[in-house]
Amino acid sequence: MSRHYSPASYCLVLILLTIHRVVVFAAPDPLPMIIPLHLSTPNVSLHRRTGDYSRRHLQNSNLPKAHMPLYDDLLSHGYYTTRLYVGTPPQEFALIVDTGSTVTYVPCSGCEQCGNHQDPMFQPELSNTYQYVSCNPSCNCDDEGKLCIYERRYAEKSSSSGILAEDVISFGNGSELSPQRAVFGCENLETGDLYSQRADGIMGLGAGRLSIVDQLVDKGVISDSFSLCYGGMDLGGGAMILGRISPPQDMIFSHSNPFRSPYYNIDLKEIHIAGKPLKLNPNIFDGKHGTVMDSGTTYAYFPEEAFRAFKDAIMKETQSLKQIHGPDPSYNDVCFTGVGREVSVLSKVFPHVDMVFGNGQKLTLSPENYLFRHTRVSGAYCLGIFQNGNDPTTLLGGIIVRNTLVTYDRENNKIGFWKTNCSELSKRLPSSSVPSPPVVLPTGNTSEVMPPSNPTVGLSPDFLPGDFHIGIITFDMLISVNNLSIKPNLTETAMFIAHELEVQNSQVHMLNSTLSGDNYLVRWAIFPAESGDYISKNTAMDIILRLMEHRVQLPDRLGSYQLIEWNVEPQRTMTWWQQHVLGVAIGIAAALLVSLLGISIWWIRRHRQQNFGTYERVGASNPEQELQPL
Repeated sequence: MSRHYSPASYCLVLILLTIHRVVVFAAPDPLPMIIPLHLSTPNVSLHRRTGDYSRRHLQNSNLPKAHMPLYDDLLSHGYYTTRLYVGTPPQEFALIVDTGSTVTYVPCSGCEQCGNHQDPMFQPELSNTYQYVSCNPSCNCDDEGKLCIYERRYAEKSSSSGILAEDVISFGNGSELSPQRAVFGCENLETGDLYSQRADGIMGLGAGRLSIVDQLVDKGVISDSFSLCYGGMDLGGGAMILGRISPPQDMIFSHSNPFRSPYYNIDLKEIHIAGKPLKLNPNIFDGKHGTVMDSGTTYAYFPEEAFRAFKDAIMKETQSLKQIHGPDPSYNDVCFTGVGREVSVLSKVFPHVDMVFGNGQKLTLSPENYLFRHTRVSGAYCLGIFQNGNDPTTLLGGIIVRNTLVTYDRENNKIGFWKTNCSELSKRLPSSSVPSPPVVLPTGNTSEVMPPSNPTVGLSPDFLPGDFHIGIITFDMLISVNNLSIKPNLTETAMFIAHELEVQNSQVHMLNSTLSGDNYLVRWAIFPAESGDYISKNTAMDIILRLMEHRVQLPDRLGSYQLIEWNVEPQRTMTWWQQHVLGVAIGIAAALLVSLLGISIWWIRRHRQQNFGTYERVGASNPEQELQPL
């Protein structure tokens, strides 16, 4: 995914669409749905804008929410993904979370030109709830006038096209929201970065009738709000919530004008660096589409004058650092060396940045919100802010909101920001213990009641006996690295495994590592947490499923892996001697030490007494002794 765009590209992508506002009857406010996010490769969509713009107003906030984890990280992949399940039985897909797109689409079987992605293509013939959308006046139709079709073209010269279909969409086991029927794109052609990316497709969160958010709001199952939280510089991960959440008390907000642009925008007025405002006309951030929030863009792009002022101010505050060339010679990146690899040292070297909104509130950015790590020079960092060509639009990508909970409150036309640890957020989000209600699916003139789909299959809760306590989980990974002369960083790998399995770092241990052909075979073990003696069945099942379903995502620099096997060992019942072996050993050692000390003292005293008995008093006459022959 390219980071610099020509004016022609932006003109193509940022087409101002007709905006209309639809006020719907008062309905109970649906609960939010939280979805985990995952980060993916930089060749992913930066701008995806299309479709009409409509808003819905719901009056109450007691509706369910979908809590969904996010995966991957911003720079090693270039995007965040979440898991979505389509069809009955459900088929799983890793989709890029994109607030700049309105259509959700996945590659379908029979695709004429689709890349090799993370998961198999969607197979409509295997879903008994699949239906294509017939040609109608509200859609573009195919040449034969039978099917609705879609086509999307993006600034980085990639494209996606296919037919529109309808099926049951599921949001994962952690979601309060039951599976829902929704319209999505069934891809039969993709080009450019969309073809080569690892992720399967796009989850469109933009404003438009085909947006997954608009469809759920129109059904009255969630409130008109959603939130995203992207992880930090090294860990990645995060969470997504579809539906309304109670904002933290110190969350700051900016007005978002739905009539200003077809994209989510904020009212940015000033930028301060190290407490000093940049000398800019406040209207500079209001050009063309204004200041746009785009989760599908990796970096941030300022108008030329604002970019130059920002760059000069940062360089003035970091005069002690040496400037170097960027990792890609085709770009004139602004990079600094001599900083150190630890993220914690960045705030000691680089200044903080304040974004001041029209209401006077300000969002404070730490260095990780405007820097990215140099991929070729250790301890070096580069500006993640670039000039937006000749386009006066200000575009804020994912780097700006690292470790920031961003709430898109569409009902109240505002966007909220709250600094937090996004990598840990999904663990802190409340989950519903109430089972999902059945789903009513239309079948001709009747309705069929079906139980909610369970997208996680393969293990039964009874796969372990009820009295079976798990003491350790072991698994073997075959890790492939690009350069065999460099051994993989297994310490860092262990930290990522702990993060992806949602366990403590102290629970993950490497048992052994051997070179197997061109790969490294590594055996890992998951031990109980320090606060427990064994791993619970639910936790063990979650860990095993994440491993079996290849949910553990490693950054490209750590290599790719293949899971060879896993094993569960029971908690070992310790005998009295095993439980008290340390105390017994200490007691025996102390007794031996005391005994040896007593024997030593006795021997020394006896030896001295014998020696003292041979001494004569001074002046005593001693006969001369003859020398004995040798």
